[in-house]
Amino acid sequence: MQDLGYYNGKIGPIEEMSIPMNDRVCWFGDGVYDAGPCRNYRIFALDEHIDRLFRSAAMLDIRMPLSKEALRELLNDLVRKLDTGELFVYYQVTRGTAMRSHDYEPMPGNLWVMIRPAVQSGFDKPIQLITAEDTRYFHCNIKTLNLIPNIMASQKAKLAGCQEAVLYRPGGRVTECSHSNVHILQGGELYTAPTDELILPGITRAHLLRACRDLGIPVHEEPFRLEELFAAEEVLVTSSSKLVCFADRIDGRPVGGRQEKLKDRIRQAMLEEYLSATQP
Repeated sequence: MQDLGYYNGKIGPIEEMSIPMNDRVCWFGDGVYDAGPCRNYRIFALDEHIDRLFRSAAMLDIRMPLSKEALRELLNDLVRKLDTGELFVYYQVTRGTAMRSHDYEPMPGNLWVMIRPAVQSGFDKPIQLITAEDTRYFHCNIKTLNLIPNIMASQKAKLAGCQEAVLYRPGGRVTECSHSNVHILQGGELYTAPTDELILPGITRAHLLRACRDLGIPVHEEPFRLEELFAAEEVLVTSSSKLVCFADRIDGRPVGGRQEKLKDRIRQAMLEEYLSATQP
């Protein structure tokens, strides 16, 4: 065999392998992985890589489908199926298979393995480098599939008996929720985080801003902090799935409830636009 794919016990050439569409990795990038080189059918530093994989899974509450020893034996057996012993061995465990939902129920993880030929060089030739600013955690404005932080926040909300988690940065700046945007009413005016790299510019958020302006409600696109969130006259949450909702408790503390008429005007305007736009 020239290369090998493995998925929950199924084995075949990589290009012939398939996975269920509802494997959570497809929707959320919800999984962990490790990898390393193999020479003469001996996987280098395998125990260390497996230890790191298990640590990563534990930090994300991902249930490993087999023990460390069983995974070690499986990988050592799989490399023996290849035509050459000079290989790159990649393996990952995803959270499991279920209908798309940010939060999750406990389930066994799915194990993937990919092995392909790869000969290590003698490391005697110099390489060339560039520099790049580290912006890996400043791409909240991109609707990427890699949603593990959102998953963990959404699950925390679910376990607390809540419907959403409001996210904030060090220093207390409120950004957004795990899968929606958050806004406040204060002094009869709407405040919402600016569409910088720290939030996803929600489609429903844009409709909310237009609705408020049409209603004569001043709109401020500027950062606000946790203390302002808790002190707000109303707390609004917008998303593509639920349009606009209003919160009455955050972290168990009462919030909002001080602009009922204005809240109803906003809710009605959003609902009317939705009903009008979706008429047969």
